[in-house]
Parts: sequence; structure tokens; C-alpha cells
Amino acid sequence: MLCKLHNTYQYLFDKIQILNGLPALLFRLILAPVMIVAGYSKLNLANDQFSLPSNLLADQNVVNWFGNDQWGLGLPFPELLAFLAGWSELLGGWLLLLGLFTRVVSIPLLFTMFIAATTVHWDNGWFSVAPSNPQTSAALAYSWLGVPAAKESLENSAEVSERLDKIKSLIETHGYPDYLYEKGSVVILNNGIEFAAIYFAMLLSLIFSGGGRYVSMDYWLKRQAKNNCLEK
Repeated sequence: MLCKLHNTYQYLFDKIQILNGLPALLFRLILAPVMIVAGYSKLNLANDQFSLPSNLLADQNVVNWFGNDQWGLGLPFPELLAFLAGWSELLGGWLLLLGLFTRVVSIPLLFTMFIAATTVHWDNGWFSVAPSNPQTSAALAYSWLGVPAAKESLENSAEVSERLDKIKSLIETHGYPDYLYEKGSVVILNNGIEFAAIYFAMLLSLIFSGGGRYVSMDYWLKRQAKNNCLEK
């Protein structure tokens, strides 16, 4: 019986292997626009005040943020790092979209996500948007395991709920609730490492999986190269 179930499972699994490029494609489609816009916003490309080659450099506001140790990141060589970060994200995002040199471009993007998580978001904890209900927060599962940080997160959620209730009460009394809630409810931005960590994990996966079977230029270039070698 077990052998039959195993064989059936293996047969079905082998049949769906033709779709094994889809996870990589979905990761690429999610990551690419994020990286493209992040890189574009770090450069002078959209600034009409500059012309070549100055508009290829990093935006001065970004440079200041990279270098300032009071309200910024306090990184050395801010001009160079901002320039490299901007172009790595912009060009890397387009290459991810095409599935071209996927493994190679994922490496510098992986580092940018690591730096973003550890320098910008780390002190804010995990969540990007602060949960307002301790009973539905993901931290609840870790609190069952006795993780101290999870308990603190749940306490924070209760405080977030109180503040949101006050914000909504003020809006109901003095604001324009129909207009303000038209595009969604209000939230408290926590700005934690959540998105940076998720993007990091997706990029790490792409390093090992590549751009995906059938759905990336990498696959077709590799296939063409293999055919050329066989012909010789």
C-alpha cells in the first residue's frame, strides 16, 4: 500500500515538474518593480536640473542620508555607495524582470536588502505595519513558545490598538471619514524589517534556483549554448 502511494505521489510530482519555473517567475515579478523604483528614486535620472553625466549620479538627498551619522545611515563613502546602490537596484530590477543573469544580479541586491534591514529597519522590530490585534498577530505563535520578544510585540499591539481607536475617534468627530477611509483604513507604520527580510529570502532563493525553467532568458540562453556545444 505504501509503495503504491509513493509511486502515485512520485508520478504526479514528476508530471508537474514542467511548472517548476513558476515560483522563480513570481518572485521575479514581485521583486523587479520594487528594485527598479528603489534604484530610480536614488538617482538624478528624473531631475530636470541635471544633464549627462550628472543625472547618472546619486541624488544628493540620498547621498546625505547615506552619509549623515545623526539622522541618516552614517556610512563611509556615501557618494559611491549611493551610486552603486541606485544602479544595482535599477539595472538589477530590469534584469530580474527579464530573467537575465538572475543568479548574478541577485547577489548585490541581496546585500542591499541586508544593509537596509540592519541599518534602517532593525531597531523597529519585525513588522512593517504594526498589528493592532494581539489575537491575530503572527507574534502570538512565538509567544506560545516563550519567546520574550513575541510577548513584547503583543503588548505593543494592544497599545497600537488604543492609539488607532483614538485616531479614528478624532476622524469621526473632526475629520472627513468617508473621504479619509475611501482608499483604506488608517494604520500605524512600524517600518520593521518584514519586507526587507522577505525580499532577502526571495533573492536568496533565486540565487539557487535561477530565473526559472521556460520563463527566463537564462533558461533559453543556456539551452541554446548547450545545443551549440552538442552540434560541435
